[in-house]
Amino acid sequence: MNKTELIDAMAADAGITKAAAKKALESFLGNVEGTLKKGDRVSLVGFGSWSVSKRAAREGRNPQTGKTIQIAAKNVVKFKAGADLQDAVN
Repeated sequence: MNKTELIDAMAADAGITKAAAKKALESFLGNVEGTLKKGDRVSLVGFGSWSVSKRAAREGRNPQTGKTIQIAAKNVVKFKAGADLQDAVN
């Protein structure tokens, strides 16, 4: 499912217009992104939680040349599924 299909499904399920569903989805995504940028965690009980983790700088290898390269440190987003979501999928 892509973003457009999700908007269509949200509009149909909630009985709202596609424009309203798009606005709601974009608001949700913007708020999740903003919270993660601050380093905080987003948790939806039963669905899952998003958090930011720091990945340390490390040494890697260029697969074409075999030469050693430095990979910079960066923040990565992690998602952990909640129990209800896990049960629904399995």
